[in-house]
Amino acid sequence: MAASVFDSPLYAQLFDTGEAGRLFSDSAAIRAMLLVEGALAKVQGSLGVIPELSAAAIHRASMEIQVDPGAIAQATGQNGVSVPGLVSAFRAEMNAPEHAQYVHWGATSQDIIDTALMLRLRQALVLAEDDLRQVITDLGKAAKDNAHLPMPARTYGQHATPTTWGAVLASWGAPLIDALDALEPLRRASLWVSLSGAAGTASALGPQAAETRSALAKALNLHDPGRSWHTDRAPILRVADWQGQVMAALAHMAQTLIALTGSDTGEVSLGTAGASSTMPQKQNPVAPSAMVALHHHFTGARASLQSAAVHQHQRDGVAWFAEWMAVPQLSLCLAAALSHAKALAAHATPRPVQMQSNLEANMGLIHAEALSFALAEFMPRPEAQKVTKALCLEALDKQTPLETLARADYPDLAEDVFAPSAGIGHAAQDALTFAARAAAL
Repeated sequence: MAASVFDSPLYAQLFDTGEAGRLFSDSAAIRAMLLVEGALAKVQGSLGVIPELSAAAIHRASMEIQVDPGAIAQATGQNGVSVPGLVSAFRAEMNAPEHAQYVHWGATSQDIIDTALMLRLRQALVLAEDDLRQVITDLGKAAKDNAHLPMPARTYGQHATPTTWGAVLASWGAPLIDALDALEPLRRASLWVSLSGAAGTASALGPQAAETRSALAKALNLHDPGRSWHTDRAPILRVADWQGQVMAALAHMAQTLIALTGSDTGEVSLGTAGASSTMPQKQNPVAPSAMVALHHHFTGARASLQSAAVHQHQRDGVAWFAEWMAVPQLSLCLAAALSHAKALAAHATPRPVQMQSNLEANMGLIHAEALSFALAEFMPRPEAQKVTKALCLEALDKQTPLETLARADYPDLAEDVFAPSAGIGHAAQDALTFAARAAAL
């Protein structure tokens, strides 16, 4: 097995990260850092911090020069960061020492690495947003089509009261819409430029340090935090929090689908995937299982990121190194989970006959709550609950439907007490409300 499923040709389809996978490679990291170096030089040239001619040469070279990750591996191992080796290689490739001397003017390694990371996280959020919109759109269409399709709702894994398939779909999709709504505030609060120099004081950046940082943010389409955030990892934690909220919603969807596709339930079909090597009858819920596994992995990496947020003094190698290990895993877990979610949202199919059969199973006890409120018209509510509970026990003991026993004792009960359509509450409206929100995206 490969060291990471995200880098494995064998598991490439089970944990498919799509375009996001290319954002978290050595080549992508180097390309992003060079873009930052080029933009920094251009800004400094325009402000007169470095010669404008040199700035133009550096900016042009940053677009053209390629640096092999392997070529700077030794320097990275020695220095603990890639920027010194990268800057040295870049200067050498420029072959213009009169201009190259101004590369990385006044910045520190963390400025370049953190800003480059934000460029890649920005793109990862764009990709996640696109996938979310597709998932929500498909869930919304299905919710509208199945708003009134009754099925058992379950709490603690047991039948509770009736709901509808559309309402279940809405419960999966509504948190995803909320996540979309939270994206723009997240970008403003997290996608920050970093330019604060060696100890966060911008001492080598000169009197125009704040102006340079602001201009760099504008050039890279990032936000200016107005301060150093070398040891304040809140921007990255906020991105991880948002990713975690989406992951939790997707894992809820997946866990429910695992249960609904089980042989004891059988209310949803996921298609023909999930074959067993020996049991012909099996149709394993592979995609939902992968999503839950990804959530487990995400949770571990998220905990590591929390520990990595604690720095010592003005910078800490231990914390920073740990952050590098965690951040790509979080983004790739989400990308792979969204890949599966898109397929499930488009292809998960309800089985109405089995849903109706399950509603009628277990002696119709799923209608116990409705019966208790119907009986409250004839007696105090506590007594109605007590009577209903006794009837439920009798139904199980005698293997006689609850409705039969209740109507024998209380013939004046309303006709629709035991009708699923009367027991779904506002489930259908919830489904339609979500479908309208999804359609409006």
